[in-house]
Amino acid sequence: MHDAATSLRDATGDDAAAIAALHADSWRRNYRGAYDDDFLDHHVDADRLAVWTERLGSSDRARRACTVVADRHGAVVGFAHTIFDEDAVWGSLLDNLHVSHDAQRQGLASRLMACTAERLLAAGAGRALYLWVLEQNRGAQAFYLAVGGEVVERAVRALAGGGDGPVLRVAWPDAGTLVSAR
Repeated sequence: MHDAATSLRDATGDDAAAIAALHADSWRRNYRGAYDDDFLDHHVDADRLAVWTERLGSSDRARRACTVVADRHGAVVGFAHTIFDEDAVWGSLLDNLHVSHDAQRQGLASRLMACTAERLLAAGAGRALYLWVLEQNRGAQAFYLAVGGEVVERAVRALAGGGDGPVLRVAWPDAGTLVSAR
């Protein structure tokens, strides 16, 4: 399903608060049990706002990263943040992909991934793309596999808010395969 009322565009500094709020809500809904409850209940909003204010305010971010938002009638309903050439082996890191709870299952995540792949290829950042997904996040894993990703590694990594948790690396050797989803 393609929603004509939702457009994709590059994020600006003005989007920091909306992206942070969506990000915090997504973490609360999907990462309970992996992330510290105190962090999710009391600190995640301020943490995400600080991160997104810095990310979107950085003068060199356009060369090293891209953040694409799904905008529906002026409201941010999804976003994808990619760091170009983050890893010499695995390529660019899709560090964040979140769609608001009410906008899920409408094709936005696929569109965001396709737009991200287009930006990556246009930036000359190589063709490989990867991400880390919490092992407990089965819904996200199913989506990533459905759009051609392959689980290539299991690891234990530090989690936001403290502690460590099991994660999976999902990779696309050629991000160009994602472009058709747009």
